Amino acid sequence: MRLENLLDIDVPIVLGPFGGLSSVALTAAVSDGGGLGSYGLYGYTPDRIHDTIAALRAETSRPIAVNLWLPRGDEVTPVDVDVDPFLRAAASLYAAAGVAPPAPPASFLPPLAEQLDAVFAARPDVLSVVFGVPDAATLARARDLGIRVLGTATSVAEAVALDAAGVDAVVATGAEAGGHRVSFLRDPAQSLVGTFALIPQVVDAVDVPVIAAGGIADRRGVAAALALGAAGVQVGTAFLRTRQSAATPGHRDAIAAAADVDTVLTRAMSGRLARGIPNRAMRELEATGMIAPFPAQNWLTGVFRAAAGAAGEHDLVSLWAGQSAGLARLDDVSEVLAELRAGLPG
Repeated sequence: MRLENLLDIDVPIVLGPFGGLSSVALTAAVSDGGGLGSYGLYGYTPDRIHDTIAALRAETSRPIAVNLWLPRGDEVTPVDVDVDPFLRAAASLYAAAGVAPPAPPASFLPPLAEQLDAVFAARPDVLSVVFGVPDAATLARARDLGIRVLGTATSVAEAVALDAAGVDAVVATGAEAGGHRVSFLRDPAQSLVGTFALIPQVVDAVDVPVIAAGGIADRRGVAAALALGAAGVQVGTAFLRTRQSAATPGHRDAIAAAADVDTVLTRAMSGRLARGIPNRAMRELEATGMIAPFPAQNWLTGVFRAAAGAAGEHDLVSLWAGQSAGLARLDDVSEVLAELRAGLPG
């Protein structure tokens, strides 16, 4: 089935779901432009999920997707880790952001079951997941509600597992992609397959449509992905660069100024491997050697990141970006969509 028919969209262009950097305006604009707007719900409580999907529905009548992180099994809770040494290691960053180191919370993340209940109650058109394979009960609930499910793979084996479980399409994301490496069968550092190598192998291995992600920012990337057998593309960095995203002006400027070698893989900001542009926060945390396991590290950096973001201080936030940052030259969603659409046949 064509991706456009599967997802009820006009063009096979999907917005990458940004955990923490999604905005209603950006998601709605991509959907209104004929693609599939996506919104990342990482860490959202059920009430916030309800309100966010309601806001998206109020902004656009076109299909929308929301994204959840599945548990990989290596997550820690506040009782599993003493966060004090890690907080002390980040003391200079809290001081620079003008906030005090926080007290440990009752939990780092809301329960997935409660998040899923909230998503299904709100009934988005599409649910995308990362870091795992949705279980049979989740897939059955989605089917009963008419919700399409997209799974995300960084290897052929992960794509095969998702296909066997019954997802509607697989997002195959190459190592060029910005943000977190969402591997779940092997360590992310051992799953760094490039997009050009990954896409045709996944296409050959699964029966469902494959959406190519990683390093795609203009018409040439779209045409290349389709030539490799992909049914569509997922684009992150090029849309993150636009003024409709929730990225700070400094973050958008950093993407605009980035060259091909200006992104790195790091665990410093969240405890999990992710690709971004180095800044003071990343460098100082890596220099300490004190990086807490996920999601403790994400929680403890989140406090100073939030304060810095509100103040427009880009040197203390996560500057997520992919290797296509040097191609992300447009600052409006409509312009990015027009550029990407130019790579489609016909």
